[in-house]
Amino acid sequence: MTQSALVTGISGQDGAYLAKLLLGKGYEVYGLLPRRATDTLWRLRELGVERDVRLIDGDVTDLSSLIRAIEQSKAGEIYNLAAQSFVGTSWRQPLLTTQVSGVGAANVLEAVRLVSPTSRFYQASTSEMFGLVQAERQDESTPFYPRSPYGVAKLYAHWMTVNYRESFGLHASSGILFNHESPLRGIEFVTRKVTDAVARIKTGRQKELRLGNIDAQRDWGFAGDYVQAMWLMLQQANGDDYVIATGRTTTVRDMCSIAFSHVGLNYKDHVVLDPELLRPAEVDVLLGNPDKARQALGWTASTRLDQLITMMVDADMRRVDKA
Repeated sequence: MTQSALVTGISGQDGAYLAKLLLGKGYEVYGLLPRRATDTLWRLRELGVERDVRLIDGDVTDLSSLIRAIEQSKAGEIYNLAAQSFVGTSWRQPLLTTQVSGVGAANVLEAVRLVSPTSRFYQASTSEMFGLVQAERQDESTPFYPRSPYGVAKLYAHWMTVNYRESFGLHASSGILFNHESPLRGIEFVTRKVTDAVARIKTGRQKELRLGNIDAQRDWGFAGDYVQAMWLMLQQANGDDYVIATGRTTTVRDMCSIAFSHVGLNYKDHVVLDPELLRPAEVDVLLGNPDKARQALGWTASTRLDQLITMMVDADMRRVDKA
């Protein structure tokens, strides 16, 4: 019997990679698509799976549409990836971020409880919940201290997932994913902002790249690796929470150096520090400890940061050449 999966946020970076992974495993893949979005299917097109997924009109802020989507898809696995996921925007749109990234997850959990309580549920949690870090390496037992409306909203969603698991016996898991990037990353995120600028500067279409805190440190991995961890969580006997990370941290400055040097440029000649781009409350360093995922899921990150960044630069060079 063919397995069925429902993915909210299927048009995002993670949703597209997850859809491709599930299709490759023989799943019927349904995606929830809010009609407030414009052309968001380009990622599915780039991976060659746009015509293979079944799209359902719906929104995580609307419980009735979630109930219909679960009934229509008959999904045995439900992955909640929908979110207002850009940290910077969350200060400008805190209530929207709360509704989509926080309450939206509670809506999905409630729909699962009401319609299909035997389905397995995945919640996309985030390292931004750690915020002002309380330990040098963050694992599943590290206290949370979010530093943005996005982190706060995601923390609510995370604890609701734990609560539904403990209160109603749902097979509900949270993946506390550290930063994960790819050529499908949105242009507003710093890694893609950098690789796109590298391509434009190299081809003479842009002269400088303006950035904020380039000494911030992040644990960066490849989104294509991380969606495998999501799937593995739902194959376990019981739901649980897992940190998904590389276990290595790098500054934005060093990431810029990798990107610019890949095309023979020195980042110091092109990066301009702009105080206007500093966040109201900065997260200085994030470093995940993925030991539990390695031991329980058999998962490890397989793509190095230099491989990831050069992959992204090459993809943006191709895009700029076609423009």
